[in-house]
Amino acid sequence: MTREFICIVCPNSCRLTVTETAGSITVSGNECPRGEKHGIHEYREPTRMLTTTVAIAGGVLPRLPVISREEVPKALIGRCLRVLYKMKVSAPLKCGDIIVKNICNSGVDVIASRSMDLRPEAGT
Repeated sequence: MTREFICIVCPNSCRLTVTETAGSITVSGNECPRGEKHGIHEYREPTRMLTTTVAIAGGVLPRLPVISREEVPKALIGRCLRVLYKMKVSAPLKCGDIIVKNICNSGVDVIASRSMDLRPEAGT
């Protein structure tokens, strides 16, 4: 099987061709060793950082930006987003607070990517 990727590891943006033959994976088109490593990883188990927003009650803004602490398997992104879109957290929160621990059994926590104070009238 052959797949093509654009390498995102450095500014060269090499066009990678990853080929698997009899259990062996080869990468061509990379200008550096990091491209080979990226191509193999992208072929075997692609992962992405997850960034989105969740609803927040009592915050100075209506939504809180969140990010995964590490990359999440690409196959789980849609399921993770559905979980986050259904959530509503409460202010106040600090940047780095855990919003969801081990989202979708991925082993990755989702954290607040900014602090959110309590809206003044919400605290009374």
